[in-house]
Amino acid sequence: MVLFEPYGPFDVPLDKHPSGRLISEDLSSFWEKHQEVACEVGCYIFSIKTGRAVVPYYVGMTSDSFENECFTDHKLKHYHQAIAAYARGKPVISYIVHPRRKGKTNIKAIEELENFLIQAGMAVNPALRNVRGRTEPRWGIKGVIRSGPGKASIPAGQFAQMMNIKK
Repeated sequence: MVLFEPYGPFDVPLDKHPSGRLISEDLSSFWEKHQEVACEVGCYIFSIKTGRAVVPYYVGMTSDSFENECFTDHKLKHYHQAIAAYARGKPVISYIVHPRRKGKTNIKAIEELENFLIQAGMAVNPALRNVRGRTEPRWGIKGVIRSGPGKASIPAGQFAQMMNIKK
């Protein structure tokens, strides 16, 4: 089993422009501050922090390094859309790091994690910016998962508790 490790959330540096807030073009100080993840691989989640809530907006993965992948032009388009949606929200990024081991990186485990994080992110924010991996499973368990609003039956509650499933 691959046991990933979470890091963050870390504040993403912004520059103020006449047209609004944009992610800083020079991220060298950000990566110096977060060297423990810069050269690592795994998944990352770009979010907007508003008060106590942290709303995920984009989930990505890398088998190269977080430093080379997280702030490419393609990703910045998604991030800037999220930043524009919030006048006061603070952009943050979290990392789920694949453990260092001898041999090859387990890309399949990273891909599975990314799909799981996209599904979990969509449950929190249906406006998640990911295109790939958005297909919601076509099943549910009444009163436990993907069954809509309403009070769960006693057996459903007991099942959810037994399986440690939070509604």
